[in-house]
Amino acid sequence: MTKAKLTLPFLTLFIIMMLAACGGNTDEANEQPDSNNATEDTSYTVENAMETVTLDKTPERVVILTNEGTEALLALGVKPVGAVQSWTGDPWYDHIASEMEGVEVVGVESQVNVEAVAALKPDLIIGNKLRQEDIYEQLSAIAPTVFAETIKGNWKENFELYAKAVNKEEEGNQILSDYDNRITELKTALGEELKKEISMVRFVAGDVRIYHKDSFSGVILDQIGFARPEEQDKDDFAEKNVTKERIPAMDGDVLFYFTYEVGDGEATELEKEWIEDLLFQNLEVVKNGEVHKVDDAIWNTAGGVIAANLMLDDIEKFFLEK
Repeated sequence: MTKAKLTLPFLTLFIIMMLAACGGNTDEANEQPDSNNATEDTSYTVENAMETVTLDKTPERVVILTNEGTEALLALGVKPVGAVQSWTGDPWYDHIASEMEGVEVVGVESQVNVEAVAALKPDLIIGNKLRQEDIYEQLSAIAPTVFAETIKGNWKENFELYAKAVNKEEEGNQILSDYDNRITELKTALGEELKKEISMVRFVAGDVRIYHKDSFSGVILDQIGFARPEEQDKDDFAEKNVTKERIPAMDGDVLFYFTYEVGDGEATELEKEWIEDLLFQNLEVVKNGEVHKVDDAIWNTAGGVIAANLMLDDIEKFFLEK
C-alpha cells in the first residue's frame, strides 16, 4: 500500500475527532454560567430624610424606632428583631402583641437605647428625624439607617419609605391599593351617613384636646368623606389644653372620644370629670345618644396601617351594623 493511501484514512479520522472535540467543548461552554451574571445584584438605594443609603441585599435583621413603623413592618410580613415599646401596653399594643412575641425592646421613641440596638446586630435601622435626629450618627455607625422626615396624620407617606427600605415595594403598593379600595367601598356604603358631622375629643392626664383634620383619625375621616363640625374643620392637628368653656365646640352629630391611659388612672379620672360635667351633658350629641368611647391606640396613638384598618372596622360597626 502506498504512503498516500495510508495517510488519507488517518487524516479523515483525525478531522472527525477534532470536530467532535470542538463540539463537546462548545456544549460545555454553553452550560457554564456567565461569570458576570453568576450572582444577581440585589443592591438598592433608599433616599430618606438624612441621606441616600445603599443596601447590599434585602435586610433580615431590622430594628424599628417608631410605633407606626412597627405596624408597617408587620403588615409587610417583616418581624423586627427589635422595636421601641408601644406608648401603651406591656410592652406592645394589644392589637399587635401576638405578632411581636420575641421582639426585643430598644427603649421608646423619645429615648432609644442605642446599646440595645447595637447588641441585636441589625442590618437595617429605621427611625424618624423628628424623634431621633440627635442619635443618627450613632445609629448609622451600627448599620445602614433610614429616617422618615416626621410623623404626621397621614401614615401612608412614611409607609412607602418603609416598604422601599425593606425591599418590599410591590407588597407595599398592594397594601396601599387594598386600603384605598376599602375607603372607596366604605364611602359608597355609608351614603347619607357621610353628611353627619363627626366630633373627636381626647383625654390625656392634665390635658383635654379637640382633634382636627391633620390628626391620624382626622385624616382617615377626611379620606372617607365625613363632615366635621365647623370648630373642628381645620387643617391642623388639634386644639390642646382646652378649658370647659370650649365644651360647646365638641358638639356634633356623632362624637368619638379616646383616652390615653398609662396606668395611673389620671386620664381616666379626667375623662369621667368632663363626661359628667353639666355643660357636656347638655350637648345635643349627648342628648341624642351618639357619644362613643373608642380605643386610643387604634384611633390615635399607634398611627400605622394596622390601626388604620381597625379604625375602619370601628366605622363600619358604628354606622353600618346598626
